[in-house]
Amino acid sequence: MKTETKKNRAASRGRHFNTGNGPMLQALDIGHNNYAALVDPDTAFWSLVRKDKIADALAPGGLLAAYRRKAAVFAREMEQFRFGLTPSAVYFNPTDRCNLNCRYCYIPETMRRAGTHMSTENLLAALGILKKYFRKNLPAGMKPQIVFHGAEPTLNREALFAGLEQFGGDFRFGLQTNGTLLTDGDIEFLTSRGIAIGLSLDADVESVASRARKTWSGRSVFGKVLATMEKLRGYPNYSVICTVTRQNQRQLSRTVEFFHKHEVPTCMLNPVRCTRPGARRIKPADHEMSRYYLAALDRTHELYERTGRKIVVANFANILLAILAPQARRLMCDISPCGGGRCFFAVSAKGDMFPCSEFIGLPAFNGGNLFRDDINAVLQTPAFRKVTGRKVEDIEPCRRCAVRHFCGSPCPAEAHEMNGGMEQPGAFCELYEEQVRYALRLIADDKHEAYLWDNWDKDTVTTLEL
Repeated sequence: MKTETKKNRAASRGRHFNTGNGPMLQALDIGHNNYAALVDPDTAFWSLVRKDKIADALAPGGLLAAYRRKAAVFAREMEQFRFGLTPSAVYFNPTDRCNLNCRYCYIPETMRRAGTHMSTENLLAALGILKKYFRKNLPAGMKPQIVFHGAEPTLNREALFAGLEQFGGDFRFGLQTNGTLLTDGDIEFLTSRGIAIGLSLDADVESVASRARKTWSGRSVFGKVLATMEKLRGYPNYSVICTVTRQNQRQLSRTVEFFHKHEVPTCMLNPVRCTRPGARRIKPADHEMSRYYLAALDRTHELYERTGRKIVVANFANILLAILAPQARRLMCDISPCGGGRCFFAVSAKGDMFPCSEFIGLPAFNGGNLFRDDINAVLQTPAFRKVTGRKVEDIEPCRRCAVRHFCGSPCPAEAHEMNGGMEQPGAFCELYEEQVRYALRLIADDKHEAYLWDNWDKDTVTTLEL
């Protein structure tokens, strides 16, 4: 026995075992009858394997061996994607004010009631500063994005439209609006220039949609938003956000069917961001929301099967892309560090700079002012570094999670405000986990294309094919 043991030890020297010294594949039950997933949490590599073939996949010469040959490439790609990008977009608030008083808004009520309008002169000057910054810091030919955001940007209509007119060739513009103030002329101006338009509507019926979204006097805006949706019917570059709360989660399947009926090309089912107390008071229970959320995703597939027309749920599609092609994802909330201060930043109506719009009501995250300070210097301030330095590896229990790079433990603003610090998880952990399992089941059943934008993979490259 001793001799045999010595031989085994001798034979073991120099061999690469799956004991933490190299690429590790972690088995993940995805709730599928036939398939499980093998995932390397460090690089976001995954493979679907028949449950009765997992041992073969991990045997010498199997999947693990093939992956090891490419593991360093995947690691470098993930490192570059997480830490090597520079800002290419700005969320720009031309006003602090809003004509609505939504319960979950991340901007404090005092700002929304009596905040600042940015003057036309200052807005044009700000866009000029951003133009120079991006020209110097982005590759030649790459056009940066400016999303006019809220509060409600159309309350400062004159300045907003002057900026869109004067800098139309310099930026890819978007407008996130509640849609209540847009005239026919406004819509013609925006659509004729291909400007992306985002609206908000929280349910398919007025009584539910108005529970959290209403005017200061408590009136519904459901009819006005619906009228704007009808005017945008057929316009490919618009979307509708449904903010999911405890008050409307049961309506999600009906809501996506409603959006599909009105030919909305893309929607977002955004779990309410719990940055402010008003939002936390209507936060759904994680396990309940997950059930309604996945049922709504099922309904989008049923609608596609029945009509041949997709309605893409953009934030779920982003989870799918995080799995299929991590660097092709379009939203940067579901990665760690998130996109705040790293891929984009926010500018308030006073010109103050924040890592993301979610922080605009939090003075500690004000990194400087666009009109006074150098942008690159602002990106390195402690206010920004708190966000850009937040890594999932530093967060418990996220650092041990197999799907940590498909989720990213969002959102830093709500983690800080709701859970007490940047080293804490965000909200809706179970929802993200269940979305990943759901996405992997779709891939196993070859249904995932129905949930994604057409031609999503046009510019992707296959690194490893098994």
